[in-house]
Amino acid sequence: MVFELVSPILGFEDVNYLELKKIDDCFSNINSNKGYTWTLVNPFLLRPYSFEIPYYAKILLDIHNDSKIEVYCIVVLQNPLEDSKVQFIAPIIFNYTNRKAIQLVLSSNDYPEFSKLESLKSFVR
Repeated sequence: MVFELVSPILGFEDVNYLELKKIDDCFSNINSNKGYTWTLVNPFLLRPYSFEIPYYAKILLDIHNDSKIEVYCIVVLQNPLEDSKVQFIAPIIFNYTNRKAIQLVLSSNDYPEFSKLESLKSFVR
């Protein structure tokens, strides 16, 4: 499914659209209109994860009570895979209702538990 990016991904200001492809319940890929590809993970399956979506992001995403949204975090892939790092401080929010997306950069002061990259192996049981 293709989403309009309503605010740029840090360092990739030329990206306007993302195509989200689910791999399974945990992992997804996104491809941009500029040829970039990222691997994403559902953070809620790895750890306790919650944050407040700021008002400006709700407006940009046009979120309403009945909006279907999903949240993913970017994975920095490594070899072996379990050494890959998850970036919890900058989730990407997808609004399936209107196909809009945004990367939300959380404040490390407000969410210190998300401020560092964490290895996937720390979540393997």
